[in-house]
Amino acid sequence: MNSSKDKGGNPFLYKMFKWLVVRPLLYLFYQERIYGAENVPLTGNLIVVSNHASDFDPLIVGSCMGRPVAFMAKEELFEIPVLKQAILAFGAYPVKRGAGDRAAIRAAIASIEKGWATGIFLQGTRTLDGRVTEPKLGAAMIAAKTQAPFLPISIWGTETILPKGAKFPKLFQPVTVRIGELLPPPEASDRETLEVYTQRCADAINALHELGR
Repeated sequence: MNSSKDKGGNPFLYKMFKWLVVRPLLYLFYQERIYGAENVPLTGNLIVVSNHASDFDPLIVGSCMGRPVAFMAKEELFEIPVLKQAILAFGAYPVKRGAGDRAAIRAAIASIEKGWATGIFLQGTRTLDGRVTEPKLGAAMIAAKTQAPFLPISIWGTETILPKGAKFPKLFQPVTVRIGELLPPPEASDRETLEVYTQRCADAINALHELGR
C-alpha cells in the first residue's frame, strides 16, 4: 500500500492550500511583493535555492512558484500525528539537524524524479539578517546527480515576522521575494567544483537580497 511519501506528495492539496490559505494571508497581512516569477520553469528538474530567516520561509517560497516545491523538513516534525500526514502530502521529506544526511539527499533526488521542484535553504539554518554566509554543499551535490539547474531566490523581511522569543507572528511586516535567473548544474561532482557552484548560488541570492524591498 503506497503512502503519501511514496507518491511524492499531493499536488492537488498543495495547490488548494496555496491559493485558499497561504496566498490570501501573505497578500492581506504582509503586503508581499514578488519579482521575477517569469523565471520559474514550469517543467523539468529544478532545485530552488534560497536564503532563510524565518520558519515561514518554506510557505512563502512555495507559494511564489507556478509549480509545487517540496522542502526538507526537520525530522522531529514527522513524529507529530496529523502534522506528519499533512507535510508528507505537501511533498516534505525529513532531514537530520546538524549532520549530513544521505537519506535526505536520496529523498530530494526521488522528489525531483517525481516531478517536484525541490527547495533547499542554502545555509541549512536561519540567519538573523537573511544573508547566506556559510553555504552548504548539499544542493550542489543533488544538482550534480540529477543535472537539475538552480533557481536562486531571495526572501527579504521575514526575519521580523517571528523574531526570537516571540510567541505569535507579527502582522503587517513587508515581505519581498525576488526570483533570479537559472544557474546551470555542476558538470562534475568533485568537492572543488561543488564549492564553486555553491558559492555562485550564494552570491546570486545575496545580490538579490541587497536589492531590498
